[in-house]
Amino acid sequence: MTEIVLMSDPRIAAIPVVDCGEKLIDVRLQASIAVDPRKEDRSGAFAHLREGVLARLLQVQQLLPDGVRLLFVEGYRPPSLQRFYFEQYADELRADNPGLSAEQMRQAASRYVSPPEIAPHSAGAAIDLTLISADGQELDMGTRVNASPEESDGACYTDARTIGQQARDNRRMLGAALAAAGLVNYPTEWWHWSYGDRYWALATSAGHAIYGPREADLSLPQGET
Repeated sequence: MTEIVLMSDPRIAAIPVVDCGEKLIDVRLQASIAVDPRKEDRSGAFAHLREGVLARLLQVQQLLPDGVRLLFVEGYRPPSLQRFYFEQYADELRADNPGLSAEQMRQAASRYVSPPEIAPHSAGAAIDLTLISADGQELDMGTRVNASPEESDGACYTDARTIGQQARDNRRMLGAALAAAGLVNYPTEWWHWSYGDRYWALATSAGHAIYGPREADLSLPQGET
């Protein structure tokens, strides 16, 4: 896709889901992946991904240069939490932009939070991540992970021209490795990549998504969801 297609686009919701039934696996069981606790929750939901997505993430780590590692921030997000995030952000936008219609509000909100019914995170198909050095320091990516368009003045967009050269190079390094492993980026969020969801299906012209939103029983032992 050369255009920026937002998650609210009707073409995404129209893509069928034929869920392959893969389990959600706890990323923390993989010693090679560094996991950041900033999104940690009591159930450990944040640290889970579909099995096939995790396999690709492990490939990505192997593709990065020596001395550079992935820092995993968030994966699976229960539908109820996704709904809360979406409504909370929409309320903030509504307060600042009272003249927007309901559809305009939905489109604006979807730049930063996916509508709950099609959210890649709720399918265990999406990852928020960044890069760190060998000593654990986050590389310059131009903005923090999860910076909103308002906070960053648009610098959160993957191809933003307002960031420095080092940040652009680091984004390209991250993107090249993730794309090589088959993941696709949501272009309003440099840190958000996914595989197997509806957005991925649109971006790759797949006939259907292989992962759909699901409720997960995370009361089971880690890695056995």
